[in-house]
Amino acid sequence: MDWGWHRVSKKCVLNKAGGESFRQHQNHILITSMRYYPILLDLHGKTCLVVGAGHVGRRKIQTLLSCGPALVRIIDPKQPDQCWQELIDLGIVEYASRSFVPKDLDGCFLVIACTDHESQNWRISRLCAERGILCNIVDQPEKCSFILPALHTQGDLTIAVSTSGSSPALAKKIRQDLGTCFGPEYGRYLSLMRQLRPLVLGLGRPTEENSELFRKMTESALLHAVQADDRAQVLILLKDFLPQSLHTRLEDLIHELD
Repeated sequence: MDWGWHRVSKKCVLNKAGGESFRQHQNHILITSMRYYPILLDLHGKTCLVVGAGHVGRRKIQTLLSCGPALVRIIDPKQPDQCWQELIDLGIVEYASRSFVPKDLDGCFLVIACTDHESQNWRISRLCAERGILCNIVDQPEKCSFILPALHTQGDLTIAVSTSGSSPALAKKIRQDLGTCFGPEYGRYLSLMRQLRPLVLGLGRPTEENSELFRKMTESALLHAVQADDRAQVLILLKDFLPQSLHTRLEDLIHELD
């Protein structure tokens, strides 16, 4: 059976990091080398494991919980802090006060280890690799199948910054700098867009028209009006952009802006 695959002529060059890249020339394909593949994971319905619930582990657990997994399993020799008890009672968190055992990986989609024990970190890393489980060993990228970027968030906006493990301190500084450029108004704007977008798409208009509409809205003064909390101006701008059939819905949407 012909699956439609075609061999492409490629000119391979060695980059400074020792990886391969392919430069485009006539019929040559362009492939640039990256150490990691950027991705956003949907954790809904998934079980995640965190080994080690100290200061760093606590931060990792809180971030995981904010992404809505079915369950976060925590393994730590210490007794659970009171802060976890309500989540344990709700069945969102499982906590085992003991050392890690391989069975803890059963059913896990993703694992983060935050221990001070080198041999245990390697053991967790190898077991995850054998089972095809995503694994992060904090501050030890050589043991990881993925690393975690520095994050700047405002509502639905997430900006991830990574130096591929070369300088986490620089990634943190860039994340802090981003905070001065992308403030709370972006979260409020996206909250509005999250409600508007399905209404516009529900009109059944051509994709090209919808794309052009959203582009014009993004390039307009709408974001500045949201930033200034000028709801009257937000309403005026939306009525200018959107078809009359949606106008009766706009005041309620604007009223819900935080």
